Amino acid sequence: MYLIDPKAHTRRAFLRRSGQLAMAGSALPMALNLALMGDAAAQAAGDDYKALVCVFLYGGNDHANTVVTYDDASYNAYSAIRGGGPGQTAGGIALSKASLAATLLNPTTTLPEGRQYALHPSMSQLATLFNTDAKLAVQLNVGPLVVPLTRAQFTNGNRKLYPLPPSLFSHNDQQSIWQSSSPEGSTIGWGGNMGDLMLGQNTNSLLTCIGVGGNTVFLSGDSALAYGVGVGGPTRTSLSASSVYGSSTVKAALAEMVREPRSHAMEGEYTKITKRAVDAEGTVTAAIGSNFPASAFPSVGLGKQLAMVARLIRGRAAIGAKRQVFFVAMGRYDMHDDLISRHPPLLQLLSDSLAAFYRQMALLGVADKVTAFTASEFGRTLASNGDGSDHGWGGHQFVLGGAVKGKQFYGTSPVVSITSDPRLAGYEGQVGQGRLIPSTSVDQYAATLATWFGVPATSLEEVVPNLRNFGGSANGIDYPKNVGFLA
Repeated sequence: MYLIDPKAHTRRAFLRRSGQLAMAGSALPMALNLALMGDAAAQAAGDDYKALVCVFLYGGNDHANTVVTYDDASYNAYSAIRGGGPGQTAGGIALSKASLAATLLNPTTTLPEGRQYALHPSMSQLATLFNTDAKLAVQLNVGPLVVPLTRAQFTNGNRKLYPLPPSLFSHNDQQSIWQSSSPEGSTIGWGGNMGDLMLGQNTNSLLTCIGVGGNTVFLSGDSALAYGVGVGGPTRTSLSASSVYGSSTVKAALAEMVREPRSHAMEGEYTKITKRAVDAEGTVTAAIGSNFPASAFPSVGLGKQLAMVARLIRGRAAIGAKRQVFFVAMGRYDMHDDLISRHPPLLQLLSDSLAAFYRQMALLGVADKVTAFTASEFGRTLASNGDGSDHGWGGHQFVLGGAVKGKQFYGTSPVVSITSDPRLAGYEGQVGQGRLIPSTSVDQYAATLATWFGVPATSLEEVVPNLRNFGGSANGIDYPKNVGFLA
């Protein structure tokens, strides 16, 4: 109840949704088209291109072995908690300090208390993008929050004063919370909310929000629709084949039927939807073209997804896009066991795929117009369960692109402890086993991305409604509405 608040529903949103509901009974697509017309009139077309690319890590990434604390005091605490060996050697689920030297991150501005971090040894390409190219930033300890919280407030039973994100530590619900600010069952995501506000900038509004990583609530808006594309291109309709049932005559007849006006309302709208799908398929197929250097990307999973996103961005003129939101994903991050052997290949694929994508954006001359960012339903426990880690809360994420103020850490460095944070009285930093209380909310993270994307300050709460609860200081921590990692 704390995530869906009537105060977050602005006049613009009310009018848009009312218009849709009034016609949804007989002609939903018509209502959507009218909503698009309203947005087009309200949003002046820009003369530039921008894209956001969400890279979702399903399963809950182990942040402590991804962005690894490196300074002696913090590393020694990390090693002791995770079962490391003597003399800063590997053991349990702790990496050796020596293995981290090549991926040590050297920020432009040093962190308080001499804190240092390194990336997992398999993430050398992202380390280069941070240290040498200065195009990668690390957002520390970000996760779902309704309001800023301390450990005492977390354990307090007064949920009216201290509301929590619902169903913490649950995969499905936290995936939905991250993507939509609401638990499982939500139909509107903050990527789609941004798409709603930008539909008028695109000639073909259907191709504003595009998913290459499967179905996701993240891309669904009130008016913006999530258009799905596979790693090989758009989903083919029967009318795109050379024949239907082996007959070119049948295909021609079907094509004619699709384009015929119908007097029956439902038949007419069905025809419009079918025609729109066929037209979109043709547009995307032409836009992605051929002669693309696919070999520059890893040939599996996330690499193939990001290669398709790059092809779509290359074809943005053919699509008629000025603003686009993309979604890609990779899974298998739920590592309750065998973390040491299963984690490195995933992190290397993530690192290599993101690096290849950034390099391609640079070759296309749009590196400063495309921002990629990671997300995962939760971080994990700092404490080992013997061979892995369990479900957590806050975690570290990456932001990559030419507009990123890189070679920097953003947010507050969490204490390396499974008991408390002695620096900040009352905050304590974690809620048991090193499950981090986020010191940056998903709403702040999203609002920073949305601001760069072009969402006006007055519309940010339409994108992430809990943003109204942030913007000041609490618990000795700053909670700015704009975290600052984008120019």
